[in-house]
Amino acid sequence: MRGRMRRLAAMSMALVLSAGMTSNVNAVTIDDAEKKADQLEEEKKAAEEEKNELSEKLDEIIQEMEDTQKKLTEKEEEVVAVEDELIQARIDANDQYESMKIRIKFMYEGGNTQFMEMLFESESMGDFLNKAEYVSRISEYDRNELIRYQDTVKQVEDKEKQVQAEYEELNDLQGQLVAQQDEVESLIDSNEAKLADIQSQIKENEETLQTLKEEAEKAERIRQEQLQSQGSGSSFTTPNTGNVVSGNGYFTHPCPGYQYQSSYFGEIREFEVGGHKGHDYAAATGTPTYAAAAGYVVTAGYSPSAGNWVVIDHGNGLTTKYMHHSALCVTQGQTVEKGQQIGYVGSTGQSTGPHLHFQVEEYGVPVNPDKYL
Repeated sequence: MRGRMRRLAAMSMALVLSAGMTSNVNAVTIDDAEKKADQLEEEKKAAEEEKNELSEKLDEIIQEMEDTQKKLTEKEEEVVAVEDELIQARIDANDQYESMKIRIKFMYEGGNTQFMEMLFESESMGDFLNKAEYVSRISEYDRNELIRYQDTVKQVEDKEKQVQAEYEELNDLQGQLVAQQDEVESLIDSNEAKLADIQSQIKENEETLQTLKEEAEKAERIRQEQLQSQGSGSSFTTPNTGNVVSGNGYFTHPCPGYQYQSSYFGEIREFEVGGHKGHDYAAATGTPTYAAAAGYVVTAGYSPSAGNWVVIDHGNGLTTKYMHHSALCVTQGQTVEKGQQIGYVGSTGQSTGPHLHFQVEEYGVPVNPDKYL
């Protein structure tokens, strides 16, 4: 009968250890998934910032295109006006030229007869000279007017070239802006595809993380059931280390072999009210834990929420709590020394992975452990 009970106990412990190993593996995988989630969120944030920058750039290009198009329209109207001005200048110059030819022909076709008539009609020699000067001035006026009109035509032609060149520059600029718009829109399309891929990865990772957490919770329930089926809910194991004291604080570190601190005092978490009441030290299952200071073991047993835990009274209203052990090395009513091993890290109770929850209280009120470490 005793042999059978021993075999059953051994099988139960094997199941507990197996569940603990599974939980540990899942904890590592969960940690990786959570890190990947953080990484994907960072990538998503960067992609969204890039999208906003591209959208702003596209808006700037579109606004610049609208401004350039407005200038193009104005310049086109200016080109038409200059062309009309040039045509009129050429007409005026040609009319002046034709008028001058008619007057010259009229004046010189008569030859000396016309001058003789002017002489006979003149009342005096002074009157004749005045009339001859008048004829000369008419001829000079025609030449000057023709030169002036020709100069006007040249100026308008130069003006037309300048306006036309400005119009072509604006047209080239508009073409460049269109090319930039196409490039930015292509980048936006690529960015949206990147965002969609990141979002898909986030969703897939969330599903994986949820599955891993469910498996970890299931394994933990099995382990708790196995622990509870053994009677006390906690197991006593002989310590494998002597006293370990580290640091210069009033307390020694309760888990110097931890891998990293996974939670902090006062941290706001969804499943806790009023903030986290202690520090969490993530460590491999079986890592030794130690009494932070000398004191009296008030509790050393199993709790559905704290798992295998130890509570030590240090006097003067100062109490420390150590939760989620895989096994304990002390018993209720025992007196411990500072740095004395009290258990091994585990993931019992309400825990998603192997770690030590270390809590410090002053007259029953949780305080930041860093105050004493």
